Amino acid sequence: MPIPITEDVFTRYTNGTATPAEAAAVRSWLAQPAHQAQAQQWMHQHWERLAATPAQVPEEPDYEALLDNLHQRLDFGKQRYLTPPAAPAWRRWAAAAALAGAVGGGAWLLQTQRPPAPLEAATNYGQTQVLNLPDGSQVTLNGHSKLRYAANWAKDKPREVWLDGEGYFSVQHQPNNQHFIVHTQAGFSVEVLGTKFTVNRRRDLGRVVLLSGKVRVHFYDAQHPDIIMQPGELVETHDAQTTAPVHKAVRTAPYAAWKDAKLVLDETTIAEMAARLQDTYGIQVVVKTPELNERKMTGTLPVGDLDVMLLALQEAFHLKAVRQGNRIILSDQHSSHPHQ
Repeated sequence: MPIPITEDVFTRYTNGTATPAEAAAVRSWLAQPAHQAQAQQWMHQHWERLAATPAQVPEEPDYEALLDNLHQRLDFGKQRYLTPPAAPAWRRWAAAAALAGAVGGGAWLLQTQRPPAPLEAATNYGQTQVLNLPDGSQVTLNGHSKLRYAANWAKDKPREVWLDGEGYFSVQHQPNNQHFIVHTQAGFSVEVLGTKFTVNRRRDLGRVVLLSGKVRVHFYDAQHPDIIMQPGELVETHDAQTTAPVHKAVRTAPYAAWKDAKLVLDETTIAEMAARLQDTYGIQVVVKTPELNERKMTGTLPVGDLDVMLLALQEAFHLKAVRQGNRIILSDQHSSHPHQ
């Protein structure tokens, strides 16, 4: 029976304490591109745990021997490994995780010149936050979102951030054309030079909307080729989706208005609106009249004040909207349903 790969098994492997069977199972698991995002997350968590402990500087390991061992174990090929920019991101993450296990105890992360701990910003429901990144780029985080990034970026490496939730990015172009990469847990990363775009990872949905410039969406699943986006386009994926990602032209306003404390609806169903309010503001929306879920709405609602938004909903879309604490009950204006 195959050994299931859990975080505990993965951590034992990186600590060098896994059984031979567990180690073999982890190496086989790492060789699959679809597991890149999960391995990436576990590696970051492992790094943070090590960074939080007092440094115990080990004897300098023989890196060349370790790499040779790694090549043999994962069959990456020596030439490919020695040219990392040409290697897919999942291979680099698999190599990093396997190298941690080869060294044992994660000691390779605790050299004398330990890199600074990554910075992390997080927002609560209903809160937005503007972040100024080390390169002058700016990110606006939507409610219930998190961004992780390095305190400083090397000039000869990509600028990388990790997003969970939703963010609006205004990326500064660099004289050396240094790339900027947004990693997500939605099965893709977004690579840009200088542009404005939004990235959203909610529930089982991943979405990129490009406002200006040009971006490349790179999918961790090798079955899906990269997509070069033009302004006014959307790329969308679903976790359970086996077909190609959606790639189409859209009106961008509904996807970026949240940074201005507005909810822009463009033929948006009430069910979709309810999901947005739940994900961003932590508001539970109960639709008492089931037929309302498919009603489509177009307009702009203020979201800075929940009570004002409810009044706007009632007047513009002929609904009954009742607030009970952090709960909104919607029903048809002519409905006799009680507000319970």
